[in-house]
Amino acid sequence: MTADVWLPIPPEDIEGLPDGPKYRFWDGEETFPADPADCSFYVVPYMKPSGVGVRPLPEMTSVQVVQTLSAGIDHVEPGLGHLPPGVRLCNARGVHEASTAELTLTLILASLRGIPDFVRAQDRGEWLGGFRPALADRNVLIVGYGSIGAAIEDRLTPFELARVARVARSERTTARGPVHPLTDLPTLLPEADVVILSTPLTETTRGLVNDEFLARMKDGALLVNVARGPVVDTKALLTELESGRITAALDVTDPEPLPPSHPLWQAPGVLISPHVGGPTSAFLPRAKRLLVDQLHRFVNREPLRNVILTTGARGA
Repeated sequence: MTADVWLPIPPEDIEGLPDGPKYRFWDGEETFPADPADCSFYVVPYMKPSGVGVRPLPEMTSVQVVQTLSAGIDHVEPGLGHLPPGVRLCNARGVHEASTAELTLTLILASLRGIPDFVRAQDRGEWLGGFRPALADRNVLIVGYGSIGAAIEDRLTPFELARVARVARSERTTARGPVHPLTDLPTLLPEADVVILSTPLTETTRGLVNDEFLARMKDGALLVNVARGPVVDTKALLTELESGRITAALDVTDPEPLPPSHPLWQAPGVLISPHVGGPTSAFLPRAKRLLVDQLHRFVNREPLRNVILTTGARGA
C-alpha cells in the first residue's frame, strides 16, 4: 500500500504503525502536508475550531476511511456530503470513556458538596460550614447509555446509590439491568436526583432537554451535561436555574465557547467546565493504540472498529 495516511499526531511519536502507507502529519494548519486527493485514511484533528477538520474533505477524492479522535461525529457531519460513496466514518469509542467518566463524577460531587462555594470562601478567608447533599442514597438517571454512559456507571457503583436508571435510543438489557428507551423519560425524570446526559448529538437528541424535560425533573435535582451543548435548550435551562428549582453542572454549552457576557456564567447553581471531558493525560496513549490497531486493520483489509456509517449507504 502506497496511499497517504494523514495523522494529527507526528507519526514518529506513534510506535507500531504498519509499514506501507506514507504518513503525513496534519493537525489543522493552513497548509496541507500533501495533495488531499492522495489521502486514503484521514484522521481528523482533535479539539479544533469548527470547520477545521472538514476543510480538506472536498478534495479527498480517494479517501476510504475518516477516523475521528472524538466519540461524537457531529463536527465532521457537515463535510460528509463531499465524500465519495463507500467511505467509512469511524469514531473513537474506547478513547474517552475513562476521562469523561472521571469528569462526570467530579462535576457531580463538586456540585452536590458545594466545592465552588468553598473555593470562593477560601478566596475570602471565610470558613463556610453547613450541611450539603451527598451522592449516597440518590437516584441517578443516565441518558445516553453507550460506552461512556456505562463507564460513568462503573465509577458511580461504589457510592451506595439508591438506584441507577439507564436510557438509550433503544430498549435492551445489560448485566447491570434494563436500559429504557427515550420514550420512558417522562416517567423516569421525576424520580431522579441526578440526571446525567452522555448521549451523542443527533437529530433526535438535539434540544432533547427542553422546557418539558426540565419541568419533569424533581425540585433540587442536578442536571449534568457531558454530551454536547445543543442537547440542552440553553434558554429553558436558564429559566429553571434562575428560579432556583434545579442546579446544573455543564462541561459543554450552547453556544460554545461560552461568550464572556453570556448569562450562564452568572446563573445561580451552575458549575461550568470548558469542554475538558476528553483532553487529559489518558487521551494520547489510548488514541495512539486506536490508530495503530485501525491502521493495521486497514492495511491488512480486515474489518475496522467503530464504523458509525458508510457514505452512500441507506440512512447515511
